[in-house]
Amino acid sequence: MKIRIEDITADAKQLVFAEPEQEINRILGAGPIREYHLEGPVDVSVSFYRAGMELFFEGKLKTRTGAVCARCAEDFDAAGDRPFRFVLSPKSIGYDDDNLRAEDLEFSLYEGDEVDLSPLIREQVLLALPTRPLCREDCRGLCPHCGINLNRNTCECRVETVDPRLEALRSLKLPRT
Repeated sequence: MKIRIEDITADAKQLVFAEPEQEINRILGAGPIREYHLEGPVDVSVSFYRAGMELFFEGKLKTRTGAVCARCAEDFDAAGDRPFRFVLSPKSIGYDDDNLRAEDLEFSLYEGDEVDLSPLIREQVLLALPTRPLCREDCRGLCPHCGINLNRNTCECRVETVDPRLEALRSLKLPRT
């Protein structure tokens, strides 16, 4: 979604649109977190205005995400809402991307006569994804011995936990006194 700079005024305007999911899914498929995919377009609601040369955007994203649980390997769906806020300044006033600090995460630069919101929306969607997809917080995962999903069934595996550092003591024969 592109907005012409001259259409952004001091009076706040509202915009509601759907950002296509194809590019985000392509990025997810090629990146390190391949467990996620978007189930449909991202619903975006944004309010924007201008103060001097800076452009202010604030809004909310709604996504339907599918993923594979990192513990039990089951597919699950998750809905996500993420508020966002960012400020854009023209590149021509001397800011440099290399000089931005960690607290400037909501700050970015623009050039030209229009602003493309798509890369900024994609970034917000990717930031909203947890680093490890879990179907639920208390997911018990798979049994490491038989592979059964512990969320659905209990297994009959007998697990003896012995500290591996003490394993050598098992073969130690002590004289009887």
